[in-house]
Parts: sequence; C-alpha cells; structure tokens
Amino acid sequence: MKAMVVDDEKDVELLFRQYFRKEMQQKKIEFIFAFSGEEALQKLRDMKQPPEVMIILSDINMPGMNGLELLQNVKKEFPSIRVSMITAYANQYYDAAMEYGADNYYTKPLDFAGLKSELLMGQVNE
Repeated sequence: MKAMVVDDEKDVELLFRQYFRKEMQQKKIEFIFAFSGEEALQKLRDMKQPPEVMIILSDINMPGMNGLELLQNVKKEFPSIRVSMITAYANQYYDAAMEYGADNYYTKPLDFAGLKSELLMGQVNE
C-alpha cells in the first residue's frame, strides 16, 4: 500500500520512517513524502493513472496551498484516494475538513498507534 504524507515540516518524514520501519521493511506500507500541497498534487499527476497512492495524510497549516485546499483538489481530481487531515489545532478545522470529504481528522501529537491501525485496516479492505 502506498501512502503519501504531506507536511511542510521535514522532520515529520523521520517520525514516519521510525514509527513504520517494520511495516516498510515488510513492504506492507510504502510512504511518499511531499513538503507542500503543490508538490503533493504534482507527484500525483506525474504517477501513472490512476495513481498508486491509496491514502494521503496531510497537515492543514502549510505555506502556499494549505491542507484543506489540497483535500479539495485531491477529491476533485483523484476521488478514489482517501485523505486524512492532521493538525495541531484540535477541532478548529474539523467541520470544513469533513465538508470537503476528509476520511479522518487527527490532532498533533499524532496517535501513531491509531494511525497505524487505519493504514493497516485500509490495506485489508482493499
């Protein structure tokens, strides 16, 4: 399963690589990292169609295209991709994220156990 993580903070990549090391080694999950909404969309557009990414985990507050704008674009161009939002702002953006089609809404600090469960359950349901 391919998952894309979109966050302007580059240390997030290290956190995901550390926490999902075992699953990555076992080829259960492959992560693609993008550091802006624009980069994420470009990577999706550059993939063979339909994109191989099954889920996007996106921060909301990013310079340029924010996560809610990315969510809207992904749902328009790639409706089969699940999108979960990640934010440090509790429920401030929850209603908008759900209205735009988010599948899940996580607050920082991330509950990696819950996130791992979502990703692995998604793999079973494919």
